[in-house]
Amino acid sequence: MQDPTELFQFESDTSPSQLQELQASVLVVALGGFIDAGHTQRLMADHILETHESRVIASFDVDQLLDYRGRRPVMVFDRDHWSSYDDPSLLLHRVVDKEGVPFLLLVGPEPDYQWNRMVEATSTLIKAFGVDLTVSVHGIPMAVPHTRPLGVTAHGTNPRLVTGNDPAFGTVQVPASFSSLLEFRLGEAGLDAIGFAVHVPHYLGQSEFADAAVLGLERVRAATGLDLDLRELAATAGLNRAEISRQMEESDEITAVVRALEQQYDTFLEGRQQRNLLATDLSDLPTADEIGAEFEAFLKDVTEDDEHTDENGDDRG
Repeated sequence: MQDPTELFQFESDTSPSQLQELQASVLVVALGGFIDAGHTQRLMADHILETHESRVIASFDVDQLLDYRGRRPVMVFDRDHWSSYDDPSLLLHRVVDKEGVPFLLLVGPEPDYQWNRMVEATSTLIKAFGVDLTVSVHGIPMAVPHTRPLGVTAHGTNPRLVTGNDPAFGTVQVPASFSSLLEFRLGEAGLDAIGFAVHVPHYLGQSEFADAAVLGLERVRAATGLDLDLRELAATAGLNRAEISRQMEESDEITAVVRALEQQYDTFLEGRQQRNLLATDLSDLPTADEIGAEFEAFLKDVTEDDEHTDENGDDRG
């Protein structure tokens, strides 16, 4: 493996001699991934940077990590010239919460190449800045209604990090993401890492669903003790719900889907509360393993679509 420290460089105002002064106990990783239903991770990361004091302290060499032809950056053509280029970047920010407590936020596109080297580079920064806990959040599509409390699947490198978790899945195989590999490798090294997969209604998976980002941020706050601002994101979520309600009023089809999911959700909860499960007919409700198998099939379909797109030489966006 090539030297992983050559993948990143500190900013001009962040010299190695200052690392002791820039210590932070938490790293939040937001590097995209295979799937992020409801744009949960992006909304949360954007909100953190927009509402808290921050500065970039290190950047990664994206030319070594990204497949530009696989997901082409956007350029703007203005009449007779190119006027702008959306230059991709992968940056490590030092952010300060409302109480002045610093933490790190790694933001950018998920690397296409050199995952093992990138894991080593990130681990080097984790040790250099004294990080004790690495956290990630993303959204996954689930057959649940937006009108009921959202669920979360928590996972971590140590059982004590996920106490009280009520798993929705059994054992399933899913395509890897960089964040999941980083968590796995940190666990092998005996370091603490935790992730939260927010259950996003499948019919909102391609839209911005701020409620999921709010829940993700709440879980980050609870896991880390950081005092993170929720107000603007919560306000966005309220507007989001109002727009969804408006669309339901205009579409009998959407309303029917939501009502059916509500009935399934309520019946499932009622069944769990029964002392005798036979008192409620749960024969039509999926088990945790069946839900996991359905999610695995969904991911497989997405993978096959991507492979089909690559074979035809089309851009993936």
